[in-house]
Amino acid sequence: MAEASSSKSLTATSPRLSLAKDTAEERTYSLPEHPDADDEDEDAETVRDPALERRLRLKVDLRLCTIAGLLCSLNLLDSGVISSASVTSMLSDLDLTGNRYSVSIFIFTIASITFQLPSTIAVRTYGPRRWFAFITFCFGIITMCTAFIHTWKEMIALRVLLGMAMSGIYPGLTYLISTWYLRSEQQTRFAYLQTGEVIILATGSIVNFGLNKLNGRGGLAGWRWMFLVQGLITILLGCATYFWMVDFPEEAHRSLYFLTEEEQKLAVSRIQADRKDVQADPFSWNKVLRHAGDPKVYGFACMFFLLNLVSTSLSYFLPIILQSGMGFSENASILLSAPPYYYAVIPVILSSIIGDRYRIRGPIIIFNSLCLIVGFCMLGFTDQVTVRYIGTYLATGAYVSNWAALSAFYASNIAGQWKRAFTAAAVTALNGAGGIAGSFIVRQQEAPRYLTAVWVSIGSHVLMIGFVAGFSGYFYAANKRQRAGKAVLEGTEGFRYSY
Repeated sequence: MAEASSSKSLTATSPRLSLAKDTAEERTYSLPEHPDADDEDEDAETVRDPALERRLRLKVDLRLCTIAGLLCSLNLLDSGVISSASVTSMLSDLDLTGNRYSVSIFIFTIASITFQLPSTIAVRTYGPRRWFAFITFCFGIITMCTAFIHTWKEMIALRVLLGMAMSGIYPGLTYLISTWYLRSEQQTRFAYLQTGEVIILATGSIVNFGLNKLNGRGGLAGWRWMFLVQGLITILLGCATYFWMVDFPEEAHRSLYFLTEEEQKLAVSRIQADRKDVQADPFSWNKVLRHAGDPKVYGFACMFFLLNLVSTSLSYFLPIILQSGMGFSENASILLSAPPYYYAVIPVILSSIIGDRYRIRGPIIIFNSLCLIVGFCMLGFTDQVTVRYIGTYLATGAYVSNWAALSAFYASNIAGQWKRAFTAAAVTALNGAGGIAGSFIVRQQEAPRYLTAVWVSIGSHVLMIGFVAGFSGYFYAANKRQRAGKAVLEGTEGFRYSY
């Protein structure tokens, strides 16, 4: 398991966070002063006070995890809107015949993948508050404009723009969250993020049910009301993000009404003691792209690819499965797609608390994968509608839980700010590629069984269990070498892998 490195001394003497080597064993850090800080502040070592740490974590949870959950929900919210709209008149209104609906989904993903690395770097370059507010506002404008299109070609064009706007949200937020928390705290925070996502997605399905009832009001079809209202809500969220979002720990004094100077010192010292990567080196593409040579990055990315095969097929196509595969009506399909996501809150929170408390990652991922396999067996190999519907609960809860578990798994096993940015973009890119594949595995002609989706989903998670086993063996051997003094892991003294 990962073990914290020795603490370093902290001083508050400079308006910027600076790093200076004093000896081979000791480094001194200078924290940014708040505007009202006294120039005569004496250098003082930050004392780790448990009560202060609890207060710090609570403040960061309330400010960062809440807005992160809302922003990350935009991707699932989009999938919820378009999937709900797919069982209305949208397909015929826009002539989304043949594979055009699937194309509208994967073209969004291609655009998102293309811009993920630049957009993640922009989070560090321009600051989280500015960048997230900008791209969220753009996302809302584009979603609202979708309410007024009339052809499938216009839909494809807007989906490309939507993917560009969305590209930096998930990798940027997972990167930002990983800079604020110790490795032993991260899975629970990723679970908070996922909880916000799925609650909003589930609520969005209920809202879409109500908006579809407005069909014909104001000369707009029900599906147009879905895009219009949720686009307007996202625009307002983008404006709120500028004031609500927080900056990186060493720049926390720039956030509005956030941490005291003492709390900021503690935030920086905790991360430095945990993994010594609190400050990013000056940006250059070479410092970012050199991490492409680490095979672990591709292993983590492949696991997200396998996960999103399932999540995309379920989130985009669950109403279709309920309607065509289980015989529910249009409105019932929209409404019944919500409860599995509410249920998912329970396993994602419980599994993440256990993972952080006992500092285990691999066993949690394996357990969730087995639950998903059972859920898809119920969905694909039984005739009773109730059993099949319960299978969607198990599958949804398992893949949502594994999103948090996989995020903590990779974030706990890398060090360095630019490596975090690169890895976040890489895993999200392959996550998106899994979305492209996932959009094609639910085939209408295979209703009501959808056996391709079932077998691919089961196989993907058997492979994921294999990845966990391989990583665990590698990490065990690497930690053994580190304890024997034969290796320095991740270029950081004292660093050990978590599995």
